[in-house]
Amino acid sequence: MRFLARLSIAAAAVLVAFGAANAHADADAYPERPIRIVVPFPAGGGTDALTRQIANALTNKLKWTVTVDNKPGAGGNLALDGVAKSKPDGYTLVMAQTDNVVLNPLLYTKLSYDPVKDLEPVTSVASGAVVLVVRADSPYRTLADVVAAAKAKPGVLTVATPGNGTIAHLVNQLWQNASGVKFTHVPYRGMAQAVPDLIGGQVDMYMGSVPTLLSQIEGGKVRPIGVTMARRSPVLPNVPTFTESGIKGVELASVWGLMAPAGTPKAIVDRWNTEVNALLKQPDLRDKIVATGAEMLGGSPKELADLNAADRARLAPVVREAGIRLD
Repeated sequence: MRFLARLSIAAAAVLVAFGAANAHADADAYPERPIRIVVPFPAGGGTDALTRQIANALTNKLKWTVTVDNKPGAGGNLALDGVAKSKPDGYTLVMAQTDNVVLNPLLYTKLSYDPVKDLEPVTSVASGAVVLVVRADSPYRTLADVVAAAKAKPGVLTVATPGNGTIAHLVNQLWQNASGVKFTHVPYRGMAQAVPDLIGGQVDMYMGSVPTLLSQIEGGKVRPIGVTMARRSPVLPNVPTFTESGIKGVELASVWGLMAPAGTPKAIVDRWNTEVNALLKQPDLRDKIVATGAEMLGGSPKELADLNAADRARLAPVVREAGIRLD
């Protein structure tokens, strides 16, 4: 019996070693076919543009074939569910962001996937802070002007966002909590619908990400009056932060990060992490991404997981107190 037990242990050890050797062999040969990065939003948006920059840089540097697959729908849940259920072999990843992996678990009663258990963090890529804009001829020139007007007429001023449960919606809620004011929230289905209404005077203000609104700002169609960054944006150096304006606790940004199906071999996750972090240090790519209004990040898989967990813990009570639900 002891001999059989020892034989079983030895056989198990051989199988483990064989599996590890195969995993390393697969990682050494990786990639042997095209890789797909899924984007949870339509083509042409900020997430799509960032993903294509990373994909092109990988193709140019490593000669990998990396394709971008846009799968919009259900607030990003359609794409993330598909990736979570894909084969964990390193050939399918997703460019997830805070709205998907942090907010959706707080906003939906039930998801068909668990972003913590079913997705493997690879690396953070960049972040985009929220900027508050008004139309070019608006009487509100500072955040203090807006707060004063809101206190004089609670609930009269309207703040548009890209939709219910978005980072911009949460920033709006944090702002109201911090300043003791009340706005009327007007959710849209993205910037393309909201900005014409802002310019036309149907809404008073709009909150969206700096990368999304930068071209509108530079074109003079809207005027920025506050950003949610810890420090001023390099592309909007004359726009004060909410903290500078005396509104504390509103620092929040949407983080873009690459994730893979849970169970993807560690050697492949580590390879992706190494290669993407190296790319993010290249001046030409950094300049392109920073020019869009995003901030470069990078880091380890654990740092991305910790960042998402911290945001989820911080925003859970805000979502709960505001009663925000998407189902």
